[in-house]
Amino acid sequence: MLTIPVSGALDFLSLGALIHRLDPGVIPFRKASQCSIHVSGGEFNCAANLADCFRLKTGIATAMVDYPIGELISERVRAMGVQPFYKRFAHDGVRGPNMATVYSDQGHGVRAPIVFYNRSNEAAGMLKPGDFNWSEIFAGGVRWFHSGGIFAALSPTTPELIIEGMKAAKAAGAVTSFDLNYRAKLWQVSGGLDKAQETLNRIVEHVDVLVGNEEDLQKGLGLTGQDVESHSKLDPGAFFGMMEEVASKLPNVKAVATTLREVHSTNRHSWSAVLWLEGRTYQAKTIELDVIDRIGGGDGFASGLIYGLLAGKDPQTALNLGWAHGALLTTYPGDTTMATIKEVEAVASGGSARVQR
Repeated sequence: MLTIPVSGALDFLSLGALIHRLDPGVIPFRKASQCSIHVSGGEFNCAANLADCFRLKTGIATAMVDYPIGELISERVRAMGVQPFYKRFAHDGVRGPNMATVYSDQGHGVRAPIVFYNRSNEAAGMLKPGDFNWSEIFAGGVRWFHSGGIFAALSPTTPELIIEGMKAAKAAGAVTSFDLNYRAKLWQVSGGLDKAQETLNRIVEHVDVLVGNEEDLQKGLGLTGQDVESHSKLDPGAFFGMMEEVASKLPNVKAVATTLREVHSTNRHSWSAVLWLEGRTYQAKTIELDVIDRIGGGDGFASGLIYGLLAGKDPQTALNLGWAHGALLTTYPGDTTMATIKEVEAVASGGSARVQR
């Protein structure tokens, strides 16, 4: 049974990498003359969303480099209301270590967004077990602990740190969650598919709640399922069809959730979401989204779902909150929320986009 602590000094703590994303908007990078800078990171996005929109007490354990890019990023962490627990690194003025850069244009219409990375000599990839004093961090109580597959792919030491953090969180009574976030590009340079599956399976042994679609489950964990390319992206059958195997092979996992997205064009998506919780299935309705920036929508979904569960909402309501917040997040530039909890609740309960006077 998924049992959530009712109180703690922190409602939510994530462990992961902070990055900055350069975004030239609808202009491809090869023709770009200027970029917006978005502070991001899958684990940070959830902490930031839960603090800024849902007004929870959140924190992040991560690497920070003492140079101007680090100062830019740490300012945004403060602005979003997230308490940092930093392992600090000095920059040598030339080679690093660095705060990673992600490059992603927004695409438009038939032109898809393009994402590529510069994670060379990344400080977060240097993090290892022993870098954080978990007993001190958890001393006041933490209700929910979260990490993800992108951070796990960064180096041989980051998965061991995730497992160390998960064990400390479980010992402190926290719920643990993990976003599989399988990224083939990252795992190609970190040992390939076999290494990804071996690593992620060791991590999820310590996890209560998984976020990931059927492709994440198949490629990240090696579970069997339908051909992910041959069925409708909005059909929950392929996802729910894998839950018996999840329950059999991962008995510690109490819940699995994901978004369902059919991409008609870069700016028009059909959007839904599903939740499997302790043997029962739930689905949000499907709506048509007019997308400004899709990056961060999945983290927006996870944040709203986690908020609903932390707030003691019933599973369908928690799912609807995640679905609504993820949908709203695609209507803002950048990776983190600009929504209010009232706006999320309005969309979750079927509110319209008519002008509010």
